[in-house]
Amino acid sequence: MSTSGTYTFNPSLGELTIYAYQLIGVRPAALLQEHMDAARLATNMMFTRWSNQGVNLWQVSLVTVPLLQGVSTYSVDASTVTMLDTYIEYGSPAIDRIIMPISRTEYASYPNKTQQGFPTVFWFDRLLSPTVTIWPVPDGTQTSLKYYKVDRLQDANMNGTQQVDIPPIWLEAMAYGLAQRLAVIWAPDKALAMKTMADEAYNIAANQNVETASQYISPQLSGYWR
Repeated sequence: MSTSGTYTFNPSLGELTIYAYQLIGVRPAALLQEHMDAARLATNMMFTRWSNQGVNLWQVSLVTVPLLQGVSTYSVDASTVTMLDTYIEYGSPAIDRIIMPISRTEYASYPNKTQQGFPTVFWFDRLLSPTVTIWPVPDGTQTSLKYYKVDRLQDANMNGTQQVDIPPIWLEAMAYGLAQRLAVIWAPDKALAMKTMADEAYNIAANQNVETASQYISPQLSGYWR
């Protein structure tokens, strides 16, 4: 059996846009600048929704923030959608200890927000310029705050052969999703059919976008002795 032996299929946004228009009956020869402008905007709107719908595993990265004694609040990159597993590094050799998320209300209920000690909780304040606040405030024996963050998808542009910020296994979901959004503008009679295909393609990709490790649930008892 003869096969290509390659795994490099990753078309540009321009190529995907042409394909999406073909799906709704708009031929490449009919495309104008306004068609391409609409596709760029539709792609970025769709990526915004995907960032809101769940954890995109390819957008997860580990951040390390050096801790300062007496400083409780630290800046978080504005591209961050949410913070996942978060822990404190301390000691030599380095040891990590997980800390838990709390709400604004719970943080507000703490009577002494300047109390120093070993941090046990964090509050992710989702501002336009987001921050993370840990409590108790570091007492100088801790080295770093580490957390996994989920970034939003990078902007999609029509510049040359620029590709989109998704894994190849998501290309079908992207193409059908874009076609559905473009159909609303250019081919309303095909919008409903394209939505069905787009939803199916997204669900298939999303079902693959999960970690395969076993999950265990146990009570958190440490709070009783804190």
